[in-house]
Amino acid sequence: MKAFSEWRPHPWHGIDPGHELPRLVCAYIEIGPFDTVKFEVEKDSGYLLVDRSIRSSSLCPALYGFIPRTYCGQRTASLMDGASYGDGDPLDICVITERPISRVDILLTARVVGGFSLLDRGRADDKIIAIIEDDPLWSGVRELAELPHALIDRLMHYFLAYKMEPGKRSDVIIGPVYGYDHAKEVVMAARADYEETFAGSRENVELPLCK
Repeated sequence: MKAFSEWRPHPWHGIDPGHELPRLVCAYIEIGPFDTVKFEVEKDSGYLLVDRSIRSSSLCPALYGFIPRTYCGQRTASLMDGASYGDGDPLDICVITERPISRVDILLTARVVGGFSLLDRGRADDKIIAIIEDDPLWSGVRELAELPHALIDRLMHYFLAYKMEPGKRSDVIIGPVYGYDHAKEVVMAARADYEETFAGSRENVELPLCK
């Protein structure tokens, strides 16, 4: 009999991150390009929480979520200049697609092509950039350098702006943009951080996986 979950798996802890890491990953999507509020998985229940309204007029130019069973801890932080520690969350991922996908709380298979460093009050908060697998427009992209510069600029601008509040200074610093070679190190470091942090806290069972 095929294994299946009798209950809804936790998006962070209950979903397989992919069998072809670090190139192909399973991504859980929290925010879409039409959202004017920040959704975030509530850590205990695994359901989407309305975290806050985004005060800037920027909209996220890609699908945004995280790679399950990753954790930004010390290994991840050691790969970023100026980072004292990781942000303690799963590794963020921005997924580019030619098709307008308006739904969130979904899973998809994404091909990692690069990313960029983001330092938030001394904490490493990398943004991995990926292409939705078999996308009709971007299917040939294997490296971040193959994407239009304007698209990467929009992503970086969004993450600089979405936490800004009138009268307050932003503590977010965008660091270097990097290609696949460094991105794969970040993904695997976040996997190792997760296994160390959560070892023995979940059952070793077959769980849902992106196709």
